[in-house]
Order: sequence, then C-alpha cells, then structure tokens
Amino acid sequence: MGREDQIEEREVLDSIFPEEITDISDTAYRISITLDPPENDEQEAEPPVLVLEVSYPEEYPDVAPELELTSPPNSSKHPRLDITEDRDRLLEALQPTIEENMGMAMVFSLVSALKESAELLMAERVNAVHAEKEMEAAKAEEEENKKFQGTVVNRETFLEWHAKFLQEMAEEEIRKRDEKEAEEKKANKKAPVKEEKKLTGRQLWERGLAGKADFDEEDEDALPVAVEKVKISA
Repeated sequence: MGREDQIEEREVLDSIFPEEITDISDTAYRISITLDPPENDEQEAEPPVLVLEVSYPEEYPDVAPELELTSPPNSSKHPRLDITEDRDRLLEALQPTIEENMGMAMVFSLVSALKESAELLMAERVNAVHAEKEMEAAKAEEEENKKFQGTVVNRETFLEWHAKFLQEMAEEEIRKRDEKEAEEKKANKKAPVKEEKKLTGRQLWERGLAGKADFDEEDEDALPVAVEKVKISA
C-alpha cells in the first residue's frame, strides 16, 4: 500500500512541477523552489532558489518523508536568505505540516509551506532593514529639531548660566583694564620730555622766589623798576 501511494504522488508532482522536479532514484527526487522576493526590498538580486530533496521511507505516508534542504550548485549567496544558516529553521517550520498530513501524500503541502516560510523570513529581514532606516531618520530629525528648540530654562540651568555670565563679565573687565594700562604705558614711552623753562631774575623776584643776591647782574631784567628808582634817588 505504501509503495502504491508513493508512485501515485510522484506522478501528480510531475504534472505540477514538470521543470522543477528531478529524480534521484525510484524513491527519491529533488524539487527546485523559486522564491518571490519581498516587493519592498530595495536590494537588487536574483530570486533565491531552494532545492528540497525528498526520500520515501518504506512506510511513507504513514511516516514522515526524509527531507534535505540545499541551494543550487554554484549559486550566489542571497542577501536576504542563507541556506547554510537558515536550513534548520526552515526544516523545523515544516513539522506542523508533516503532523497535519500524516497518513496522506504531503509533499505538495510541504513545498507550499517551505516556500511560504522562506518568503516570510525574507520579508521579516527586509522590514527590519526599513525599520532601522526609519529609526535613524527619526533620530536625525530629532537632533535637527533640537537646534531650534533651545535649552529648557529651570533653576539649575539659570544658575549655571548666571554664574558663567558673571565670570565672562569679570574676565572682560580685566581684559579691558589690561589693554588700557598697556596703551597708557606705550603712550608714556613715546611722549617727549618737556624741558624745564628757566625763570628770569624779574620772574623770580616778582614771584618772591629769590633774594637780591640771586639776581644775574647781566640780565637786563635783573631788578624790578621800583628798585632801580630807589637806587637812583639815593
């Protein structure tokens, strides 16, 4: 009974996957499954292909078929799916389908479940990439908006600003004073020294700064007019 079910299923699969199925032996074959990449995937790459290898145990379909998952020979690694890393996860996802179809031909259901599971995995990864980009864009926008929001004023921020303001004012005052002193020193060095003007005898007499002995006899202004008159009358 088992072998008859196997032959019948194999003939049905040949009509469904005429180009995709390849025999390995009388009880084993491979089916190539081309996946549809997510529509929102910006990554340009060839659609990934999975190769599901099916082997019938003698008791199949009363027991599960033996399954192996690989990629086509010489195929390039797809950015959203890696058979080497994802193999166990994808095969594990087939267990519910196997349990639901035990006792019946199940390979077509397994192919459909595998295709759906792999495409869902790729979609999750693409959505994760978009979510990360959106998060980075939102963060960049938030940083840009901070430039126009300013700093929230509270007691702590005001006291901090006030202390800084007083310090800056004090430093500015010291700077201006130092500059003024430097300019004054520079100006004093350049200014010519004024020669002290020597007073004449008359000026010394009139100002009460000298006695008679201090006058210069050769100076025509040595004596005031009043004194000269006194000498003549004598």
